Amino acid sequence: MSSYFTDLAQQYIDGEWRPGTGSWDIIDFNPYDGEKLASITIAAVDEIDQAYRAAERAQKQWAATNPYARRAVFEKALRLVEEREAEITEAIIAELGGTHLKAGFELHLAKEFLRESIQWSLRPEGRILPSPVDGKENRVYRVPVGVVGVISPFNFPFLLSIKSVAPALALGNAVVLKPHQNTPIVGGTLVAKLFEDAGLPGGLLNVVVTDIAEIGDAFIEHPVPKVISFTGSDKVGRHVATVCASLFKRSVLELGGNSAIVVLDDADIDYAVDAAVFSRYVHQGQVCMAANRVLVDRSVADEFTEKFVAKVRTLRAGDPQDPRTVIGPLINSQQAESVSATVEQAVSEGATALLHGRTTGNLVEPSVLTDVPAGSELLRQEVFGPVAFVIPFDGEEEAVRIVNDTPYGLSGAVHTGDVERGVAFAQQIDAGMFHVNDGTVHDEPVVPFGGEKHSGLGRLNGESTVDAFTTQKWISVQHGRSGFPF
Repeated sequence: MSSYFTDLAQQYIDGEWRPGTGSWDIIDFNPYDGEKLASITIAAVDEIDQAYRAAERAQKQWAATNPYARRAVFEKALRLVEEREAEITEAIIAELGGTHLKAGFELHLAKEFLRESIQWSLRPEGRILPSPVDGKENRVYRVPVGVVGVISPFNFPFLLSIKSVAPALALGNAVVLKPHQNTPIVGGTLVAKLFEDAGLPGGLLNVVVTDIAEIGDAFIEHPVPKVISFTGSDKVGRHVATVCASLFKRSVLELGGNSAIVVLDDADIDYAVDAAVFSRYVHQGQVCMAANRVLVDRSVADEFTEKFVAKVRTLRAGDPQDPRTVIGPLINSQQAESVSATVEQAVSEGATALLHGRTTGNLVEPSVLTDVPAGSELLRQEVFGPVAFVIPFDGEEEAVRIVNDTPYGLSGAVHTGDVERGVAFAQQIDAGMFHVNDGTVHDEPVVPFGGEKHSGLGRLNGESTVDAFTTQKWISVQHGRSGFPF
């Protein structure tokens, strides 16, 4: 077992590793076999305050540091991830129940975002704008917001912590990170160790492992952070947004999805099957961009469905340590019970189970359902597990209506033999991202990532990240003399 689970089972505040002072311990379990990985005494409200105050103290000097010097930290962090890839992979498999395939996917993206963060130090650009007043020069500066609070989820914790932490730091901010309780090491203290070893000065990145039952809203209500970057459910995201708005804080919200992959009548069926199976079952469906719904034109529905079910049957479910495993466990028993209940509810409503996976502990085998009644709420909500709803449709107009019939609008894909037909289809979908002849699960460092409707607020990646973690300051200079009316 990786030494991470013994060495990093602490809080990381102001450059020091120490236990929390909260009233209980978070027990970190392996979701596949139930092995206890670590025990961490949670952070109390006092530690939240200490972390934010440390960040506030360290930030000003960091912002004044030459951006080329800041850049060196991220170059070193990338090298360390590459050197430690085997140990990080082991930690992802143990703490998340991620398969080797999933760990490789997450680490590849994390490295891509670290590569991009090397450049983020140099990204902010000021502007000089004209003025209607003679002699006046308008300078617009890009400056760090100061301190950023980051709340990361359990599904891609290493990637999604780094995705906010690295650019926020590179842009001259300090950060306090609160990982999910189920992934405190991979999503939290491992990230802190990485940046500590890369030479990031103490106080700039703090990690607090805690629970809202202990701290309430202290993490988001604290007066120091100016931006809260949250990735998680829309229910919690709504609360984060409400609290932030009431305190004039900015929130960046990457929330749930109910994506659809759409197969038109002229699609390459075999390719569409491959894309749909990956889009639904990667990391056992615990992905916000996963294709919950598989929409197929009725003229090709029989062929597609037969091949889709046949491929899903081949997905090996079991121990994520086994490199052949494609479907590992869900993160905890509540998720496993919820997904199993969803399948049973769909069948009770009249759905046909073309494949009905068994549930053993946290291991939920894949299911494929069709004939789900059109009015079922199950078709409108996110299902965070290996369950696909196959939905035939008659013509593009009906497909567009079905895809949009959900409170979410994150990702999606359409398959067609005519690329421009696919683009025209994508333009009718109320989603932040849509892909033609590809899967629904994508993230790239320079392309704006985010959703519409209940899928979030704001965007990350590229220039959107600069917008998220900096603010603009107007300084005017009057080289002549202004005239005043009195």
